[in-house]
Amino acid sequence: MSAADTATTVEQKGYNRGLILGFTMAESMLLLVFCLLLVTAAIIANERLKANNALKEVENLQTELKKKEKDYEVLDAKFTALAGQLTLVDRRKLEEEWRELVVARAAVKALKEQGIDKDHIDEVVKSVALLKERLLDVADPVKLQQKIDALIAAESALKDRQNLAAQLKDAEDRRKLLETLLANAESELSKFQKTSKPHEWPPIISLSEASGYYFRSGSAELTDKFTVDLNGSISTQIADNLKRYGVDIVEVIGHTDEQPLARPNSNMDKLSIGVVSSKTPITELVPADNAGLGLARAISVANILRANSALEAVTILPLSAAQLVLPGDKLTTGQAGNVESRRRIEIRIRRRDSAAPMRE
Repeated sequence: MSAADTATTVEQKGYNRGLILGFTMAESMLLLVFCLLLVTAAIIANERLKANNALKEVENLQTELKKKEKDYEVLDAKFTALAGQLTLVDRRKLEEEWRELVVARAAVKALKEQGIDKDHIDEVVKSVALLKERLLDVADPVKLQQKIDALIAAESALKDRQNLAAQLKDAEDRRKLLETLLANAESELSKFQKTSKPHEWPPIISLSEASGYYFRSGSAELTDKFTVDLNGSISTQIADNLKRYGVDIVEVIGHTDEQPLARPNSNMDKLSIGVVSSKTPITELVPADNAGLGLARAISVANILRANSALEAVTILPLSAAQLVLPGDKLTTGQAGNVESRRRIEIRIRRRDSAAPMRE
């Protein structure tokens, strides 16, 4: 096998490896997004469980707090009413009032024996009993302390409820944030699934002289018709394929037949970069072999496509296959002659290798 054949084989293997790596990375990215969605869903489920538990605890505390608030209101009313009337140190006054209660009871009993209205007596008895109960409650420091402790406990429960309400609000905010993240991830996955086709090859666009796409003889200068088609239907077809397959690299490959060029010298090394950057006109390029002619023609087509607004965000790479690759992706075994179908531009699109640096 000749050195040229060996180089072609290595280049073909590298190209195939690049394609396989591109598909592997696409599948890896899809798996990674799926794993991220699973983790996000698990986090949201855990946060929802915590939020539901917090809600139940808040409801229980609210129920207890309502009960304690009622007790608090009753106790506070009693305490306020009695605080202005009696004190713990006023034992003498309590004793006098107790004696008055005893006397009142005796009087009520006497009135009852004399046939006084029963309902009136019952009201008096109830009032006396209530007053006695209040006096006893105030006179007993233990009961008074219990009521004070109950008031303090009710106030503590109110603070706990406020803290739980704050925690619940924080949990709800986190839940909403996680739901937003999940929705965004699902949206991105949906876009990726719609645009990514890892098992379907983008079509190759072949522009041969046999199909009417000509260059000036022996040069890279485009005919007017070829230029119009590149700016029209061809650019539209490329843009549609880029969107459909979710890719961002356009390879423009120049092919020639096996007729040798009769030029002793080439200026490709000197002027190619200037032509690619549109600082030097394509007509200045002078290739001395088919490899140079294929590259010069690829640069000419790439410059036209790069200037098209429909492809301004795409990387366009000019490449040369010279006379080595026949139509249908077969290597030549040495088939000389003037063959129009071999003199062609092939446009292939692919996805950028995610490990490669992006162009400025």
